[in-house]
Amino acid sequence: MTAPSQTAGSDSKQASRARLTHSELLQLKRWNTPTIYNGWEQITRLDAAAPVTNLEETRDFMPQMGPMIGYAVTLIIEPSKRGHKLNNASAWQDYRQYIAAQPGPKIVVVQDLDKPAVIGSFWGEVNANVHRTLGCVGTIVDGAVRDVDEMTNAGFKSLARRMCVGHAHSIPVQWGCEVSVFGTRVVPGQLIHADKHGFIAVPHEDEEQLLRAAVQMDINECETVIAAARSCHGLSMQDSVQRINQASAEFGNKTRTLFGRSGEH
Repeated sequence: MTAPSQTAGSDSKQASRARLTHSELLQLKRWNTPTIYNGWEQITRLDAAAPVTNLEETRDFMPQMGPMIGYAVTLIIEPSKRGHKLNNASAWQDYRQYIAAQPGPKIVVVQDLDKPAVIGSFWGEVNANVHRTLGCVGTIVDGAVRDVDEMTNAGFKSLARRMCVGHAHSIPVQWGCEVSVFGTRVVPGQLIHADKHGFIAVPHEDEEQLLRAAVQMDINECETVIAAARSCHGLSMQDSVQRINQASAEFGNKTRTLFGRSGEH
């Protein structure tokens, strides 16, 4: 593994991009991640099957905290290798300086090179509190977490593969670089929305219209297909199918009017 490093060019490019307002982020946080995906699907140039969501199973260890949203700060770890501690004596200080320098809110996206093995956890009570102080709201790590109750108490949400007991030789190995977590590529500065369903790493060009699209798609569903399905009590099966088909067609027409696409129904 290469020595710890920060991709300064990538960070400066991300920093120069306009960020969503605090109000917009708060509004996006009110919706679950599938709703955010439904909006994203209508505005992106990418295919609906593009690998911007987790391709492998994730586990939300704080589902009661609801969704989290923030901009990715990235990290690579390899808890099985003691040598990383010897190769860079200032790794912790340099890594924390990187985290502190990035605009928030931030989600720490961590690639564990020991995968599929789980040797140790980077996360626990101490790191959760430190990162919370540095403006991070949570983490997505394709390895393990521990001290889950204490992390929850710190207000630091985590999506991970599993829990484990120890930290082994957990230390920052590389940061501010592209990572691969749960089969998905994430670069520093990407907008991340995550909850118990998983996460979506939003392409920058899709950020600006994301809130409008998610809200409009949710309203469209509630006014057409969902409303029709909920109002079929007392109807025959054939009449129910007909009502739902009509509502589905209405949903498609509204979606085409809004986005030029037909939506999922």
